[in-house]
Amino acid sequence: MLGVFSSTLPIPLLFVIVPKLIQSQGYGGSHSSGGDSASSKKVRDAWARTHDALFKNNIVPWKFHPKGSNFEPSPGSGTKITKIVVTQTGEDLAKPDYQDMKEAYNLYIPASCGTIFIDAESSLGILHAFSTLGQLFYAPTKKSGSAVWGKGPVKINDKPKFPHRGLNLDVSRQWYPKETILKTLDALSWNKMNRLHLHATDSQSWPLEIPAFPELAKKGAYAPGLTYSPQDLQDILDCAEARGIQVIVEIDMPGHTTSIAEAYPDLIVGKNIQPDWSTYAAQPPSGSLKLNNKAVDSFITKLFKDLLPRLNKHTKYFHTGGDEVNENIYKLDPGVGTNEKPKIQPHLQKFFSHVQSEVKAQKMSPVVWEEMLLDWNITLPAETIVQTWRSDDASVKTTTAGYRTIGGNYNYWYLDCGHGQ
Repeated sequence: MLGVFSSTLPIPLLFVIVPKLIQSQGYGGSHSSGGDSASSKKVRDAWARTHDALFKNNIVPWKFHPKGSNFEPSPGSGTKITKIVVTQTGEDLAKPDYQDMKEAYNLYIPASCGTIFIDAESSLGILHAFSTLGQLFYAPTKKSGSAVWGKGPVKINDKPKFPHRGLNLDVSRQWYPKETILKTLDALSWNKMNRLHLHATDSQSWPLEIPAFPELAKKGAYAPGLTYSPQDLQDILDCAEARGIQVIVEIDMPGHTTSIAEAYPDLIVGKNIQPDWSTYAAQPPSGSLKLNNKAVDSFITKLFKDLLPRLNKHTKYFHTGGDEVNENIYKLDPGVGTNEKPKIQPHLQKFFSHVQSEVKAQKMSPVVWEEMLLDWNITLPAETIVQTWRSDDASVKTTTAGYRTIGGNYNYWYLDCGHGQ
C-alpha cells in the first residue's frame, strides 16, 4: 500500500505536552495543547519547514529503483494522511547540557487510519522525528500535489549514539556569508547533528564584529564587508536553536591570534616574522598573544564581557582554543623571554586560569584543544570539555584523565587534510 500526504489542505498538527494536558480541537496547519509556549512554537515552526520540504523540496522515487525501471508511484492509492499527533512527554530545558539533551523519539505510521504518531520527551526529539518523516516520503515525478511513501506500517524508535554530533566551520581562514551558514544549519538538522563549532577567529582574519572593540573586525577582516555583525551572529544562534543545534563559538588563543595585531599590535608577539615564520608558528602568519601581560588580561576580560552574554542564552559552552602554542615565539616575549617549555608553562597556566575565570564569570564552561592538557599540563576546571584532533590515542588519554572529550582525529575527520595531507 502507499501512504499519501495530500497538499490540497494543510495537514493538521495536534501537539500535546502531556504533563500539562488540556483539550485542543480544530483543523488547520497546526494546533497545540500544553503550557510550554516556547516548545510549542519550536515544534510548530519545525512542522512548517517539514511541510514545505514534503511538498516543495522532496526527493523523487527513481533514486530508490534500478536504472531504467521507470517507477512511478500512484498518489491516488493507499491511505491519505489527514493528521499528525505529536506528544511531548517532558519539558524543554533552555540550554540543555549533553546529558540533558533528550533527543530520542518514536514515530509510527499505521497501515491504515490516516494518522502519523510521534512521541518524544523533548522538542529536540520531535525535531529529529520531523527530519525522519520528511525523508520517508517522496514526490512523484509527475506533479500531483502529493508526497508518497512506500509500504506500511512504519515503526521507528530512534536515539543518538553520541551526545555531540557536530561540524567545525572555520570562518576565519575562509569567510562564508551568513546565508551559507544558515543553509549549513539546515543540512546539519536534516542529518540530526546537534552542534556547530564556529571557529570564528584566527591568524588569517578576525571577521567577528565586537562592539567593545570595533577596530578588531574593521582592520582584521580580509576585506570590508567580510564580517559578521552582532545581528548576523544572533541570526545564526536563533536559526540553530530553532533546529535543535547549539553553536559553540571559538576564539582561539593564545596562538592563532595574529589578526588582533592589525588593530592592537602591542598585544601580540612575533607578528608575521619573515622569512622564517615556520620557526614561530604552525602556519603563517606567525604571532601569539603575549603572556604575563596585564594589557592582554584586560583585553580578554573586556572581550568576553561583550561576546559571552550574547552566547550564553543559547549554550553553556565557549571554546577558548589552545592548540599549536609555539615555544620559540615566547623567547621574543618580554614577559617570558624563553623557549623552554617548563619555564613557559607557569605563564601559560596563569593566562588560562584568567581565561577560565572570565568564562565562569559569564556563566559558561570552557572547551579547549587537547594540547592544553596533553602537551602543557594546564589545570582545567572539571567541567571543561577537551577537543582532540591529532590522534585517537589523544581521546583515550583525555577521557582517562577524567574529562569529557570531543574526538575529531584530523586523519579521518578533517575535510582539508588527512590521508596523506
